[in-house]
Amino acid sequence: MMLSSNIIRRVTQRSDVHFRRLSSSFPIPQHSIYVSQSTDPYFNLSVEDWLYRHKTPEDPLLFIYRDKPCVVIGRNQNPWKEINLTALRDMPSVPFVRRRSGGGTVYHDLGNTNYSIHLSRHSFDRSVTAQIILRAVRSLGVNARVNDRNDICIEDKKICSAYKIVKNRAYHHGTMLISTQLETLGELLRSRKDSMLTKGVASVPSPVCNLRQHNVNISHEQFCEAAISEFRRVYDVNEEVQRISENTDLVDLDDVHKGVTELSSWEWAYGQTPEFTYTKSVVFEWGNVAAQIQSKHGIILESSVRISNAAASVSEGLIQEIENMAASLEGQRYGSIPPDALISSGIGPKEDVQWWLHDMMWN
Repeated sequence: MMLSSNIIRRVTQRSDVHFRRLSSSFPIPQHSIYVSQSTDPYFNLSVEDWLYRHKTPEDPLLFIYRDKPCVVIGRNQNPWKEINLTALRDMPSVPFVRRRSGGGTVYHDLGNTNYSIHLSRHSFDRSVTAQIILRAVRSLGVNARVNDRNDICIEDKKICSAYKIVKNRAYHHGTMLISTQLETLGELLRSRKDSMLTKGVASVPSPVCNLRQHNVNISHEQFCEAAISEFRRVYDVNEEVQRISENTDLVDLDDVHKGVTELSSWEWAYGQTPEFTYTKSVVFEWGNVAAQIQSKHGIILESSVRISNAAASVSEGLIQEIENMAASLEGQRYGSIPPDALISSGIGPKEDVQWWLHDMMWN
């Protein structure tokens, strides 16, 4: 049956109206250059993910933002292995965030500028995107280079990177160190758990430096302008910069807020940790203790202690009690057991081991 042109026109008009309603209710990225005015790492990482998932793959996109002090780990990393959690707890305003992309652990503060360049998978070339940022840095009077891993360096010190490829989209993102607190960075990203064997991705330690060590006048705003200018030139983009915040209408805030909730949850931050095994030993006055804890997705799968060279005052019954106590940790959240739930009120070998196990998982 043939439809009249009037019917086709009415159906098309209704479809257009319906599409406009959907577009107004659920915005999609319409622009190519976004700069966030927010410094909330949960918000910015969720916006980055929303842009990545919803931007038309064929259209290049640049997103730039800064975060308040925080530690950001890669999607498949182990926070107990990567972060000095003892030092982090001494800085209660500094969270750690697990991002959705891979790569290593980085420190963010207002002294560094984060960027991501989004492209279709078939046109994605990490060396090309690295060269964009390299030329931006050089335009600021800094003689930087790109190494064989497409990291941006000054001499032998790294100033930036990581990337993500999924299905038909890709993005290259990095952290440009301008005037970051390098002492804090070094303290928080230093963990000494050599006996923790993890299936997660380990960070590769690299010496770093700030751009201001080579040009004291460089600012966040100058780097943004340089990166935007080079992005426009390479991809022939002529549109204006879109500045976004927590109350913007340029992004789907419902979607972004769901992302914020997920990123800030225990299930994401710790529960996404790949399987690992941690072994450790200690010598007490009354005997030697060796412990092994296996965990996956933040849950203790197996926990055991072995006691050797025990003093005569330590009975077989007490040794069995200590071993049973360690085994009872199975099924609980690694590193989240409060002291009063683990440690009894007495003084003796059992309490020594309880405190030691607590510190082993907590720090």
